[in-house]
Amino acid sequence: MLKSYKRGSVWWVKGKIEYNGRPITGYYRRSTGATSQKGAEDWIKQETDRQIKCHIVGEEEVPVTFADALELYDPNPETAKHLIPILQHFGTTPVKEITPKAVRDLGAKLYPNNATDTWSRWVVAPTRAVINNAHETLGGRCPPIRIKAYSREDRLKQDKKRGKRSRVEKTPGSWEWLLKFREHADQRRRALALFMFITGARIGQAVIMHPGKHLDLQNSRICVPGAKGSDDRWLTIPMELTVELANLPPRCPRGWKRSKQNLRVFGFAYRQGVMKGWHQACDAAGIEHIMPHAAGRHGFGQEMLVRSGIDEKAAGKFGGWHDLALMRKTYTHSEDHEDKILAAFRTGLVQAEMETGLKLLHNNKKSA
Repeated sequence: MLKSYKRGSVWWVKGKIEYNGRPITGYYRRSTGATSQKGAEDWIKQETDRQIKCHIVGEEEVPVTFADALELYDPNPETAKHLIPILQHFGTTPVKEITPKAVRDLGAKLYPNNATDTWSRWVVAPTRAVINNAHETLGGRCPPIRIKAYSREDRLKQDKKRGKRSRVEKTPGSWEWLLKFREHADQRRRALALFMFITGARIGQAVIMHPGKHLDLQNSRICVPGAKGSDDRWLTIPMELTVELANLPPRCPRGWKRSKQNLRVFGFAYRQGVMKGWHQACDAAGIEHIMPHAAGRHGFGQEMLVRSGIDEKAAGKFGGWHDLALMRKTYTHSEDHEDKILAAFRTGLVQAEMETGLKLLHNNKKSA
């Protein structure tokens, strides 16, 4: 018979389900998704009734529950964290009964004070991944799911409800910002900021770089580790960055075992370790607090495409974008838009006045 036991904050079960004194299932060792023993006992009763019914009826196929689907999925640590409350909500629900609307509504239930983009990342995407993986793995025993994205109206409504705007446009880094930041940052963060701005690398890629695997400074070449479906890419870098990296002693992150294998180019274990000193440097320099991703990858895209007018294919290949439309849409930003529009207005007006011999303000006064 199934017995419940606590593992961390969640109750699990182990054992077999019996009918008339003999087991009718394989051995269970799995999470119930419940955070209380009462919830775990409810799960055991429902699962026992389901399996006994299947054993008696025989030809009726046992429906795949969300908990069953999750057993087939191998999430990364970040996704696993967000799947816990989803499992607690949908655990014993058959996948075929989980509707797209139920998933979309769950975002608001679990995270009422967050934006719809957060609901998409923390609820919709993980739930969809678990269900569709089960559909493929089990050969169609459970249906796939398609979930419509939250609309612009949904986003604005939620922003109004929580009193905070989402999708605030990032301020991209610039040479001016970078030079001021570097005047007040420590050596590792100075080098990190320059590296990301010049290469377009993400901070997550930068912090995992190993001096033996990713640096070839004798030839002014570095390797940016692959991310988000892209492969590693070797780049030729300018002499300024080569010198910066050559003068940066590699080190093991704090708390790690001191070994050659654990050496890191910038000496950070995770991206979060960068932030405290990063904010301190911004405060000391009296500059805007631009986060590493905006300072680096967004700064690279803005510098290449908008400020320098570099061929987008060249910029995309160097910066690691396979989707040039995404690069244009997300990683370029409007700058001095009012000045540019007013200057274009004045230029067009002057040219028209010269061609026609008419004056805009003079004609208005005359007609008045």
